[in-house]
Amino acid sequence: MTTTSSVHPPGLPASARTEKASVLARVGRATDIRATLQEEIEAGLLFPGTALDEKLLAERFGVSRTPVREALQQLAARDLVKIEPNVGAHVARMSVAEVRAMLEYISEMEALCAKLAARRVDPDLCSALHATLEQGRQAIQRQGDGYRLVNDAFHEAIYVGCHSIYLAAQIRKARSLLLRYRAHEYMSLERCCRSQADHEKIAAAILVGDEQGAAQAMLSHLPTGTSGFSEFLAKVPMHFFGAGQAPNARD
Repeated sequence: MTTTSSVHPPGLPASARTEKASVLARVGRATDIRATLQEEIEAGLLFPGTALDEKLLAERFGVSRTPVREALQQLAARDLVKIEPNVGAHVARMSVAEVRAMLEYISEMEALCAKLAARRVDPDLCSALHATLEQGRQAIQRQGDGYRLVNDAFHEAIYVGCHSIYLAAQIRKARSLLLRYRAHEYMSLERCCRSQADHEKIAAAILVGDEQGAAQAMLSHLPTGTSGFSEFLAKVPMHFFGAGQAPNARD
């Protein structure tokens, strides 16, 4: 009588399983550390040029230096951290010219995004815009408390509403690189009020399908052009910027 063995084919040896689990745990810790540091960089808590000491970070997170090193490498791949041999890591700095070029790029892409949103406006976008506008008004009543998150939600609603996945992805990536230079923007109630007024104009154009009006309102909203960039630049400490082209005296 032939019998069938009930023993399953052997899996990985115990030592290999232990090693794999260790690698997965380390990768998970590195990802968590990367996410925390990225959030702090984008919020302006770790400003451009801030040194990122592996030993101190390992002590802070209660881990060895290996996952910290991997986290810093992940951030370097996102252009948020610069790692220099024999020097160490620090929050990446951009030159004034690079920041201006990035702002111009984002401005044009956001204007296109608003134009497409106006062309493709649907009930979901209408609902999202009305909701974020109301949240903005409430934040203004709280002296601007929480307005930055509302601002992000308003722009995100337009990214989703434009129904261009590639365009939205490019804008999000570019915005993430500049967040550390824009953390100051919503620290004053005056700036929050101006931003909210701009949002009202942008939304009004989108909701009636005014493509050109939506694009122009978005262009006016962002800190580009001679006066807009000069005002933006005046509020950013110059030591945040790396070597590169200095501001033009005519700007």
